[in-house]
Amino acid sequence: MKSNIKSNMKPSLKIGNKFAVTLTSALLVLSLTSCSNLSTRDKNTIIGASIGAAAGAVLTGGSGIGTAGGAAVGGIIGNQVGKHKK
Repeated sequence: MKSNIKSNMKPSLKIGNKFAVTLTSALLVLSLTSCSNLSTRDKNTIIGASIGAAAGAVLTGGSGIGTAGGAAVGGIIGNQVGKHKK
């Protein structure tokens, strides 16, 4: 006999993957903020990359390429924030 029960595993895995990427990014930010010898620009780069990675993962459904692309763009933006301030 065939079972008529449909598997709902795939949607929950997508949600779990997004959560794992977001949690990993948040833990990375928390672990790197304890480095007191970093310059403000270095900290901005790290924060931008972490936020970008989380945003890229959410927007692309957890895609590795989307996560890496978001981290790269976020890192560049974070690096450039406040560059011309005196």
